Amino acid sequence: MHKENSIVINAPRARIFEAASDLSQWPRILPHYRWIRYIEKSPNKNLIVMAARRGWIPIQWTSEQIIDPERTEVRFHHLKAFTRGMDVVWTFTEISDGVEVKISHDLKPRIPLIGRFVAESIVGDFFIHYIAIRTLYHMKVYLESNHGT
Repeated sequence: MHKENSIVINAPRARIFEAASDLSQWPRILPHYRWIRYIEKSPNKNLIVMAARRGWIPIQWTSEQIIDPERTEVRFHHLKAFTRGMDVVWTFTEISDGVEVKISHDLKPRIPLIGRFVAESIVGDFFIHYIAIRTLYHMKVYLESNHGT
């Protein structure tokens, strides 16, 4: 399964990268995130448990987060839950209208035939797309408002 979501944000690239990297702020600026708990925390590598909502459905997962300032990327590798093994990459590309922020999700199904359907339809379309598009939208609203400066 490969899913991509993107949005253009009119804010400095460094500020967007900072907001995307700082998971401690996500529940405050992203209303669908319930909480974030750090298991291990360092400047560029974190182990976290994340909890969000897909509509009324509460979900949570454990991830390793890598913050890569040289490549201006934020990467996640999901370690537990139904998305175990998924790799997520946030990229930030300056374009004429602002900064294109893209979230790419890649997950190889553990069960080939049934797993592909489950990964695409349920995990990819129902959960990942729903949460990622809301994450980008609310990140944009936050960063383009006075609160995000």
